[in-house]
Amino acid sequence: MSDQQKGMKRGLTRYGDEAFSLYLRKAFIKAMGYSDDALARPVIGIANTYSDYNACHANVPKLVEAVKRGVMLAGGLPMEFPTISLHEAFAFPTSMYFRNLMAMDTEEMIGALPMDACVLIGGCDKTVPAQLMAAASSDVPAIQLVTGPMLSGTVGDQRVGACTDCRRFWGDYRGGRINDAEINEIEGKLVPTAGTCGVMGTASTMACMTEALGMMLPGGATIPAVAADRLRHAEMVGARAMALAADQIRPSQIMTPKSFENALRVLLAIGGSTNGIIHLTAMAGRLGIEVDLPAFDALGADTPVLVDLKPNGQFYMDDLHRAGGMAPILRALKPLLHLDCLTVTGRTLGEEIDAMPAAFPQMVVRSLHDPIHAGGGIAFLRGNLAGDGAIIKQSACSPDLLTHQGPAMVFDSLEDLADRIDMADLNVTKDSVLILRNAGPKGAPGMPEAGYIPIPKKLATAGVKDMVRISDCRMSGTAFGTIVLHASPEAAIGGALALVETGDQIRLDVPNRRLELLVPDNEIERRRANWQPPATVKADRGYKKLYMDQVNQAGEGVDFDFMTKRPFTAKTPIS
Repeated sequence: MSDQQKGMKRGLTRYGDEAFSLYLRKAFIKAMGYSDDALARPVIGIANTYSDYNACHANVPKLVEAVKRGVMLAGGLPMEFPTISLHEAFAFPTSMYFRNLMAMDTEEMIGALPMDACVLIGGCDKTVPAQLMAAASSDVPAIQLVTGPMLSGTVGDQRVGACTDCRRFWGDYRGGRINDAEINEIEGKLVPTAGTCGVMGTASTMACMTEALGMMLPGGATIPAVAADRLRHAEMVGARAMALAADQIRPSQIMTPKSFENALRVLLAIGGSTNGIIHLTAMAGRLGIEVDLPAFDALGADTPVLVDLKPNGQFYMDDLHRAGGMAPILRALKPLLHLDCLTVTGRTLGEEIDAMPAAFPQMVVRSLHDPIHAGGGIAFLRGNLAGDGAIIKQSACSPDLLTHQGPAMVFDSLEDLADRIDMADLNVTKDSVLILRNAGPKGAPGMPEAGYIPIPKKLATAGVKDMVRISDCRMSGTAFGTIVLHASPEAAIGGALALVETGDQIRLDVPNRRLELLVPDNEIERRRANWQPPATVKADRGYKKLYMDQVNQAGEGVDFDFMTKRPFTAKTPIS
């Protein structure tokens, strides 16, 4: 990059006179008190995702200041800029609906503003993938900084953390095992500090995968949000951003088919969120890389679950950090990883693993020979109920339900589910298969995290805690249960889920990776001929129209078609 393309000279506003453009830019920026010396330095943009609505990002202002300190100590000029901020519990209809908008917002700001490198500060579920999608598309040197997980807390003598325990307590409340006063007390203790969910949910999954991908400094995935080390790490990120700018190390050099495979291995080994597949697929798609889901499933044959964290196990993210964070995970997976992948440090993943602190005894991360779960955490299913596939987090399932056949109870929408799930006369037993449809990318819209269909109240009060549940939507990474997700094509565009009728027999066979509607083919075709799309799949204007016209399916990352780089030029995994 020439001096004409660096710092404040980068991306000059077009007035037809570049000298005038620079003169005008400097005139206005000097109104903010900058000297010529400051304005002559490399510029590091800092994406600020702070919001009063976002507790996961409550520490962002302090992180921004620490990043700025690191940039300035390295001789650069830090410049923060705002972007969309998404919190899972504060976005209607769902945060996933806005992930692509945040990615576009971030990408366009990176391209519009003069910066030689960018620090992306995110945390809550959709923010990190949105930022990495933007980094992939803009291909400006970039580095990810996550806000970090919250600390665990206590309710009475029980240790708790959002949001696996949120669902456990809510299930107890629905089942009548705790009362109104108790659930109100619990509500005030589930989220004891700022930071992302303290279990292996989507935010923690994305943080761990990002470190494995090479877009984060080593050790950055697990430092608690409220720890002083999180601020020291942020300072290091600022300094490293300066080096990325100087060396022109770009996201496309780091996010490769091999490094995406490394991230997929980590996803399986940590028992990570099913959302991680969708997000990684969208990120890879921005670079023209196709995620081969059957090949991903095959990785599970030799990539067991190693991390004993909720919702798959017993520990919390602060336990994982004390156990060494990503170091013991990557060390255990080393024989399975592509060690020649470049990282934001300028060194390879293998070099970083070799430089990690020495191993020490701990109980959170197991070895390949002593796993928590012998198979990979996530399985890819095929069958006539999901022609393009579906996924299940097998490490969080009830073992006795991994092979199951039962009658369907169909809910046509989120509203239908809410209206009928607690009816006393709902015709269900513990063997029923609950089906929620028209809740996919287009159907809801936004593919909400509604796949954790509540156990019908009549069964919950009788002690039933898990059932087979199938949907075309997503599930929070903090949730658990025998839950089939991302059934594709979704019902709203005519997928087979749209053709199921209450009472139909459904067969789930996770060991053989099958999901079947046990109805004769001619009957399925008769239903298909009579199917009409739901009225919800319509939009006349604005972002909803853009979304509805352009969003693709789960297996493609639920990105916008025009943002995916086609034709694909590579696949991952490649092993």
